[in-house]
Amino acid sequence: MKKFLLPLLFLLLFILESLFVQFLPSDLFGSRVLVPRFLFSALLLLTIYVGKKQGIIYGAIFGLLVDVVYIEVIGIYFFLFPFVCYLISKVMQVMQSNIVVVFLATLFGIALLEVGVYEMNFLIHVTALDFMTFINLRFYPTLILNAIFILVALYPLKRQFEKYAVALRDE
Repeated sequence: MKKFLLPLLFLLLFILESLFVQFLPSDLFGSRVLVPRFLFSALLLLTIYVGKKQGIIYGAIFGLLVDVVYIEVIGIYFFLFPFVCYLISKVMQVMQSNIVVVFLATLFGIALLEVGVYEMNFLIHVTALDFMTFINLRFYPTLILNAIFILVALYPLKRQFEKYAVALRDE
């Protein structure tokens, strides 16, 4: 994978998230909220298969992009994307990086991100949802949606990121 293709992949996933939300019928799942974290899933996979440094850098860049484009409070995703990438890199130093462990670690990272975003929004009074309502209406549906995405995208992204890691070592 060429170096310039990696940011394009992440940009495509960033755009795909908004298209998914725009074209998904809002009344399809009742009051449940499905939040696609396709970009963040790919960032976690980059962190696992390429390295902590690349994951944190791309996490900060695209976290800032998410904050600027979508969020009223600048800094939530700019802080949480690289922080969770760092935590997942530390977890993966202890664990084997087989497909099942990577799948579970990526879901765990998405869960950390969702809870972190909820807690920050709750602390600054952007949301009034209590925690159990958040869990039922947003957390579980988001994890299910992203688990399906990870199952579909894990192997192709793994292969591309491993090629990218080899290209980085060869330089």
